[in-house]
Amino acid sequence: MRPADFREWMFVTSGLGMTYNPPTPRPDSGQAGPVRAPSFTNVYVNPSSYRAFMKTGQWPDKTMFILEVRASASEGSINKGGHFQSNLVVIEASVKDEARFPGKWAFFDFGRDMKTQVAALPRTERCYACHADNGAVDNTFVQFYPTLLEVAAKLGTVKAAAAAPTGH
Repeated sequence: MRPADFREWMFVTSGLGMTYNPPTPRPDSGQAGPVRAPSFTNVYVNPSSYRAFMKTGQWPDKTMFILEVRASASEGSINKGGHFQSNLVVIEASVKDEARFPGKWAFFDFGRDMKTQVAALPRTERCYACHADNGAVDNTFVQFYPTLLEVAAKLGTVKAAAAAPTGH
């Protein structure tokens, strides 16, 4: 079930134009880069799991993350530069339920129309392997959540193999 109030949860980060695939050449110029404006990704986590993480550096059972992907725009109203968030692209979720899901975590796609209930994505979807291989803390990309990365580093819960962003 998609929580109706997720935008009232703890906001942990926003990314702009993040992708996990190598850049592909643009057909118009041959240079690498996106053809369209980059998307924003907003990440929310349920408040009780956030509080537990702040104490332990680990995500407790029943943690739920919501990923809200929004298009970006650069022209509108009084804006003269940069990008701002615009139309909803998709809502996705990851849920930790150790008794219910093999591998403890499952991923869900609520779509652009924000379906209220969907089934977990099949374990063959690449999100499972990517999160397991690259998540800094317990299948999650804490390496992109600056304030939580500090907590995890202090508490020693960051996976050694997870590369922290360099800030470039």
